Amino acid sequence: MKYPNVESVNLEFKSELPKNDQIIKTIIAFCNQHGGKLVLGVADDGNITGLDESKAVELMEYLEHSIHTASAPPIIPKISLQRIGDKIVLIIEVSEGMSKPYYRQSEGLARGTYLRIGKNTVRANSDMIEELRWQSRGIAYENLPVYQAAEADLDLKKLKNFFENNRLHHKTKVTRELLISYKLLIEEHSKLFPTVAGILLFGKDVQYFLSEAMIICSHFKGNEGREAIASVDCNGTLLEQFEQAYHFITSRLSHSFKIIHVKREEKLEIPPVAMREILLNAIIHRNYHIPAPCKIAIYNNRLEIFSPGNFPSPMPNLRLGLTNIRNMTICKIFREQGLIEKLGSGFLTVFQSYQKWKLPEPIIHDGDGFVKCILPREKDKTSKESANTYDEILNLFDAANEISVSDAMTILNIPRSTASRKLVEMVEKKLLKSIGAGKGTRYVKP
Repeated sequence: MKYPNVESVNLEFKSELPKNDQIIKTIIAFCNQHGGKLVLGVADDGNITGLDESKAVELMEYLEHSIHTASAPPIIPKISLQRIGDKIVLIIEVSEGMSKPYYRQSEGLARGTYLRIGKNTVRANSDMIEELRWQSRGIAYENLPVYQAAEADLDLKKLKNFFENNRLHHKTKVTRELLISYKLLIEEHSKLFPTVAGILLFGKDVQYFLSEAMIICSHFKGNEGREAIASVDCNGTLLEQFEQAYHFITSRLSHSFKIIHVKREEKLEIPPVAMREILLNAIIHRNYHIPAPCKIAIYNNRLEIFSPGNFPSPMPNLRLGLTNIRNMTICKIFREQGLIEKLGSGFLTVFQSYQKWKLPEPIIHDGDGFVKCILPREKDKTSKESANTYDEILNLFDAANEISVSDAMTILNIPRSTASRKLVEMVEKKLLKSIGAGKGTRYVKP
């Protein structure tokens, strides 16, 4: 017989009482995050092995005392017995703690603080411990002051443009009171400082204060490996980074064209709405306390978008439209900018659009300190597809002795990036020879 649920970020199984202190570490990790249950008498695969009934009550008393005395602040768990069929299991349950960080007394705060990453219990580092402190005080990292910055480091022109074009604040004058209400400024000891969100959204020089708050975009050759065809660093404010990254992705993916009623319609190989929603999610919900950039990688068969930080709560059923927001201020600005229409609809839209286009399902991976979203491309760039494109390019030589990237792009109705990539591939395969360099490069038959 199997237990009705599977192991997750807030559920762990043990077939018997471990000889080490793994139970205490796991309970501390649950309290430091969103609570959870540890079930004794269930194997890792979910099969119910049961406990010795005669020792179960004694075990309950022992665990309640040992967890309480081993943890700081003291944790008082709810411990109960449950009969499933002819087996007895013991359930240790705790809620999310209100006095984070919790840690194991014998190891101290620096080494005895634990968190759950997926199904694993891991030791928290100093950055994680600091974030737990903020959580216990109801503080978000985005709303902390940037002490090295001053009010003048916010771009007044960008602020005016945002509020003047905001339907909620049309023609509203940008005042300190308004910026404080939006948590873009904060007052401490009679002095005003930009918040992290203020710098990220409207800073004159974002990367000067938050160097890793950027997006690195790369287009790699093939399906694996790290040989880059093109790369760009997206800097500036979060709104500017979104525009730069969106342009890079759409310029590197393939497009198809159809003539409908004398009008040419262009179609991206993956649903633009899905790519847009995943990119927005990476920017809005990432953990900016982690000093690492977002990363975008384009391969022949997929688009990967990597965002530092896990989901702000246990990974939800993404098809249910559940929303857990880490950065409320950033989310508010993006929403009022018109980039977010309905909260909770993002991932739902991603899966629905892929299903509508009959494409392989996207993969959302909540990893060890990161979230990675994988969007399959329309199809692998197989040798057959490439051969068809190569034939189309070779046919151009029926009317000319040499061609350029612009010739291939214009005559075949393909993006410049695709034309350039295909011509380079054909040179590598010795189907063509290149003459010259840079914009003046011409291609001839060997």
